[in-house]
Amino acid sequence: MSIAVPSARMFLAFTRLLLSVACFIPALALAQDAPLFRIGVAPHTSSRVIIEMYQPLRQHLQKTLGTPVAIVTAPDFTEFARRALNREYELVITTGHQAELLRADARYRPLLTYRAPFHAVVAVAAGSRAKSARDLAGSTVAGLSPSSLVTLWGLRWMSEHGAAGVTVRYVSAADSVAQLLLNGEVSAGTMSLANFQGLAPEVRARLQLLTDSPAMVGRVYLLNQADAARGAAIERALWSFAETPAGVDYFARYKLEGYRPLRSGELDAMAPYAAEVREQLKKSAL
Repeated sequence: MSIAVPSARMFLAFTRLLLSVACFIPALALAQDAPLFRIGVAPHTSSRVIIEMYQPLRQHLQKTLGTPVAIVTAPDFTEFARRALNREYELVITTGHQAELLRADARYRPLLTYRAPFHAVVAVAAGSRAKSARDLAGSTVAGLSPSSLVTLWGLRWMSEHGAAGVTVRYVSAADSVAQLLLNGEVSAGTMSLANFQGLAPEVRARLQLLTDSPAMVGRVYLLNQADAARGAAIERALWSFAETPAGVDYFARYKLEGYRPLRSGELDAMAPYAAEVREQLKKSAL
């Protein structure tokens, strides 16, 4: 009788699976009866990058709150909004227009945002014939999602400045937008200024900005009302993270400049974009 021995490839795949699970639900031995605290992060880049980016925050909150913490996201902005509206996350980190949607429609409580200003940009290939929005008329452009703030702002800018008949091709991340531009498959692409600056230098050198938005509120941290009882502790834990070496390194690495309270009216200004997300959710539900 022969016994099947797992191949090295199978063993490696199984090991990777275990590691991926560990990234999402780490250190469950903290407290056997402690509920999992899920931080939902809007899919502004790949899941792998999001998990890596927010590990310092996850570790700090897990230690400070004494409960297991997981970083989770969604395939796209529309699905992320749907899950957040269903209150699947204890803490949400998302763009300003989704923050306004969650505040108005699901009673999430805004806690804070980043000091660094947030800009949406429209990028084209270096040497592109497009010098204005009118030059994009009748062409195909790339966006991150029908409900992404950078895409909504970019399409509104194009419409208001004469780019009629634009077709939109949606992709999952800024580097995919850049690749479509470099391949000549689209005439322009929308992304955040931070993601544009985060592209590989050799990629960024082959692109240029056609326009950028006024400063808008960046990613906002919001608390699910189901966790209101420990809201003060959660907020203290976030502010204390900013003072740790890991927090200082996090803000410097991603050029976020630290946390700040939200200013009066910042989320109100996002209401028109929040309304467009509502419409996208209705369309996707049909």
